[in-house]
Amino acid sequence: MMMPSIFGEDLLNDWMDFSFPDIDKKLYGKRANQIMKTDVKETDKGYEVDIDLPGFKKEDVKAELHDGYLTISAAKNVNQDEKKEDGKYIRKERFSGNMSRSFYVGENITQEDIHAKYEDGILRLTVPKKEEKKVEQKNYINIEG
Repeated sequence: MMMPSIFGEDLLNDWMDFSFPDIDKKLYGKRANQIMKTDVKETDKGYEVDIDLPGFKKEDVKAELHDGYLTISAAKNVNQDEKKEDGKYIRKERFSGNMSRSFYVGENITQEDIHAKYEDGILRLTVPKKEEKKVEQKNYINIEG
């Protein structure tokens, strides 16, 4: 049974919290549904990053590398003024708007190094490990005289 909005925004969520604690809500607060849920797995060769983006199309998702930071952004615009002739929404929980998330991958990584695939609402990125270029330090011996 759908509850009218007069009972409050979190009535259903509060009831569900009794039996299923909402860990994301405790970590991120009211913005938990807007955070890109991400898994990062380290392998011998690099990192595998899986980002949940349910409901987004491939065209809505953008990945950009700038100054060693990999930024993933997604935009889904739904016209909020849209009215349905057959009824009105009592509650809207699906995300619409813009979101982004950044990861530091290092300044030695280039766009060609990163591989991305979007399938079934999950963006999968493969980022290789590259060692920092070490600057040779010359150790001089102080000559007295």
